[in-house]
Amino acid sequence: MENSVTLYGASGHCKVIIDILNSRSILIDAIIDDNPKSPSLLQFAIEKSENFDFSKIKNMIISIGNNRIRKDISSRLNVHFSKAIHLTSIISKDVTLGYGTVVMAGAIINSGVVIGNHCIINSGAIVEHDCLLNNYVQIAPKATLAGNIAIGEGTQIGIGATIIQGIKIGKWVMVGAGAIIIKDIPDYAVVVGNPGRIIKYNIENE
Repeated sequence: MENSVTLYGASGHCKVIIDILNSRSILIDAIIDDNPKSPSLLQFAIEKSENFDFSKIKNMIISIGNNRIRKDISSRLNVHFSKAIHLTSIISKDVTLGYGTVVMAGAIINSGVVIGNHCIINSGAIVEHDCLLNNYVQIAPKATLAGNIAIGEGTQIGIGATIIQGIKIGKWVMVGAGAIIIKDIPDYAVVVGNPGRIIKYNIENE
């Protein structure tokens, strides 16, 4: 991991990433934001992105929870993206983590998992063996993915949701908190309940 990082996005999610970086003695070069709500976050000053010299960035993490915004920002920046991995997370040695990805406290990621770029694995989430998570996916706190699950770009798995083994979930899907997923889900679906049922499609996401 790098010695210092610039964070893009002065959000509550940013606070958690700051804690991860502090625990690993990684310095924070700057925090930037498009529309700062405050001049500082924790002990760090916030700089407005339109005034920031991006050429001086060594490493960056996009510290914004919204999957679409992370994609928009990453697609227009030509910088090196870092990872942030909490010391209390458990990650098998053969796991692949893409750049810009954040793994939070207590998360468990088991053997053979491949996680794409700019993903978020939240506190206490479990990703079992041989799962494939595409770019910009977010797994919320305490969500559980059984083995051999494939998840498409930009999908959000809600707090405490459970997905049984072998399920395929499309891109830009929203799985509600506590949902139990027992069958495949197509692109853009919004799914809630036990068992999970589709209540609408968010096709405007694409």
